[in-house]
Amino acid sequence: MCMKLLILIVLFFFTLNVSAELSSHGMVPDTMAERVKACTICHYHGDNNQERSSYYPRIAGKLEGYLVNQLRHFRDGRRYHQAMALLLENMSDDYLQAIAHYFSKLDIPYPPPESIDLKPNEIELAKKLIRLGDPQRDIPACSACHGDSLMGNMSYIPGLLGLPSAYLTAQLSDWRSGSLIRGQVTNCMSAIAKQLSYDEIIVVSRWLATQTVEGETQKTLSPDLVKRCQSIFLEGVAQE
Repeated sequence: MCMKLLILIVLFFFTLNVSAELSSHGMVPDTMAERVKACTICHYHGDNNQERSSYYPRIAGKLEGYLVNQLRHFRDGRRYHQAMALLLENMSDDYLQAIAHYFSKLDIPYPPPESIDLKPNEIELAKKLIRLGDPQRDIPACSACHGDSLMGNMSYIPGLLGLPSAYLTAQLSDWRSGSLIRGQVTNCMSAIAKQLSYDEIIVVSRWLATQTVEGETQKTLSPDLVKRCQSIFLEGVAQE
């Protein structure tokens, strides 16, 4: 209860400050950009004065289908984060779709890659898992789902580049452990992550965070992977 109150107070004063600043120049415009200012407190949106967070991902330019699925998960308790749950608890599917559409269309520069020293054997391991996977453990290559450029696939599968290593490590670890944050939804990622060791998760996350963001979203996925990850696509069908 104390945490909930604290979050509401922070958001309240942030809204007051924004409103006061804009009201001095006239009426606050009723635009999606104004409505989502609470989102950009945490999520990087290209402001040069905004410090990049290690734990909150960039959502600008993310695929619309992926974003709306995640917003619905937070609202419905299938993915847990208290601040997100509070912000979204009374929002309709249509409004979540509008938020996802807005952020998906934002085209802002990515921050530079992280500078992380990786040993040659760590680089080799990361590339193997990302490009080849490990068939003996039923681990598909990351690029098989997330695209050859690792920039996302089929609207519902997100890109993996331009994200902080700490965030990537946290998400994969939560899927692996079945924690409250990610463990409320059983899908192909939770099954895959359970086959990875924590050392592999760290190496893959660090390698991804050191890569330059470039390339296009992919629009093809093998029938086997469509079947394996059908829950992701069924969520998308349910909302359309």
